[in-house]
Amino acid sequence: MGRAKNIVVRPIKSAEAIALVRRVHYSGKVTQNSQLHLGVYFAGHLEGVMQFGPPLDRRKVLPLVRDTLWNQMLELNRMAFTDALPRNSESRAMAVAFRMLRKHRPDIKWILSFSDATQCGDGTIYRASGFQLTGIKANDGVFLLPDGRVVQRMTLEPATASVIKRELRQRYNMPTQPAAALIKAAGGKPIPGYQFRYIRFLDPAWRDRLTVPVIPFKDIPAEARMYRGKKTRQPTQRGTGHPPATGGAEPTLTLHPRPEEVA
Repeated sequence: MGRAKNIVVRPIKSAEAIALVRRVHYSGKVTQNSQLHLGVYFAGHLEGVMQFGPPLDRRKVLPLVRDTLWNQMLELNRMAFTDALPRNSESRAMAVAFRMLRKHRPDIKWILSFSDATQCGDGTIYRASGFQLTGIKANDGVFLLPDGRVVQRMTLEPATASVIKRELRQRYNMPTQPAAALIKAAGGKPIPGYQFRYIRFLDPAWRDRLTVPVIPFKDIPAEARMYRGKKTRQPTQRGTGHPPATGGAEPTLTLHPRPEEVA
């Protein structure tokens, strides 16, 4: 039986990351604004992926940490792991990824991520990996379409170029209307749930720059707790905390660690 310390984390091509995310992630959707793709290997096989990139709306995100420049943070905008990985592989993989970033990208001071407690989980793995909970928001941006597909409002905003946005605009002949009007025309119904916002400081000196309160984990409302897509009123012991899908597109960052750094 394998152990989490036996996993290997290294950069992979975007095509490899996309293929695994589509196969493993609960949404089946990929993020198009990811720049950095880190593969998680176990017994020589690619069994997980972490994708980092810029936030979809920097204007809302950068003020969370005072005096942050646009290139001083990244969002962990997709994380997907197969069941073949040993227990605790998620936290081990993130710990290795953060060490790599501190060494090769010292300009990156903090990491942002969101946990989808509408369809997946409340972010147990983030809490176990040193993230601070800085936001709990009742869902108002995830909708179920009559054909069973789930769509997020942000993928229909004007700045995005998602496939679903183009499809719905063409189907309902709404080339310029706002996302809310498009969702209404498509018959989308809001899915009840929550979204959690987490921040992980790679540079401890930046913690004092946080401009929003840290929410104690014990204060998570019982109705907001979710584990592997199931509502639970008890604190979870292990979770995936996969971030929701986002949009955008930029090239992969350069990050080439030596083998001893990723064992």
